[in-house]
Amino acid sequence: MSTSNLDRLLSAVNEFDASDLHLVAGVPPAFRVNGEIIIADEDALTEDEITGMADSLLNEQQKKKFEQEWELCISLLHSAAGRVRLTFYRRNGRPEMSFRFCGDKVAARGELGLPEKIDDLARRPNGLVLVTGPTGAGKTTTLNYLVDLINNERRCKVVTIEDPIEFVHQNKRAIVVQQEVLTDVRSFNRALIHVLRQDPDVIVIGEMRDHEAIATALTAAETGHLVLATMHSPNVSHALERIIGVFEGNAQRQIILQLANALQGILSQDLLPAADRTRRVLAYELLIATGAVRNLIRENQFHQLENIIQTGRKEGMILMDDCLYDLYCKCLISYDTAVSRARHPDRIRQNPQAT
Repeated sequence: MSTSNLDRLLSAVNEFDASDLHLVAGVPPAFRVNGEIIIADEDALTEDEITGMADSLLNEQQKKKFEQEWELCISLLHSAAGRVRLTFYRRNGRPEMSFRFCGDKVAARGELGLPEKIDDLARRPNGLVLVTGPTGAGKTTTLNYLVDLINNERRCKVVTIEDPIEFVHQNKRAIVVQQEVLTDVRSFNRALIHVLRQDPDVIVIGEMRDHEAIATALTAAETGHLVLATMHSPNVSHALERIIGVFEGNAQRQIILQLANALQGILSQDLLPAADRTRRVLAYELLIATGAVRNLIRENQFHQLENIIQTGRKEGMILMDDCLYDLYCKCLISYDTAVSRARHPDRIRQNPQAT
């Protein structure tokens, strides 16, 4: 496939309102539209076409890293598609690609479907705010919304560490310094160590991946910084268990205490097909770190979190199942979608209004 054909596909993103483009050998180009894969009416791509395209998009350092690690994620700026997150991976020993289109503006909270309480978390002077969920659940979009809110309201310094940068923030009231792994910093962990020396007020971590990143983030959150981060986790309790589970022995007890002190809130989210299938709808679970929540974390009693969240609606908390039911009652998602995504489907089935 020539560079001109790649430009044509990337330019078609706006026409289809696609979120992703997949280039897979043996298959025509495929767009993701409203959460579903749509195959283009074109010839199937060959391995040689995709390999040539990959070579044209990577510089020498990136090619070397891809050869060593067989996986790579970068960002690029396209004249028509805007900023694109580009993921390279291997299949049958040859490269293939997945493009994620980032958009050129941060949507308002109402457009995104985020809860009002998320604004309060972004306004906290310090502590840890986590956004969790599966791949493709809109975690980075939520993170960029929080950064934009801070940028509009606070005179402060925000430093982000991203892999790669998906949305470029212009300085408003805040100074926003965005650092990209492999472009500006060598790794998440090295960047996190040095970011504390840059006099930040807010630290944004694209993804907390291992014990070093988690330990550094918690220390920063305890020492007067607001830390915003994402993590792959299906719900709130799994996020807490994952954070603690990467540590052992005495270190684990220390992390539990740090987490209980530093945590401000966790938003666990997913994107679901709308009832009319024309878009996707955000469903979420929200935990606010109240005194009761902090005590449960200290005592390692995560099995009681559901009860705390369920009885904490006046503080803005909500369980995923309750959010799914609310979305169904508003006719935003179908009954089948609500039941299939619920952690306890019977809660929805047995509700007298759920038919």
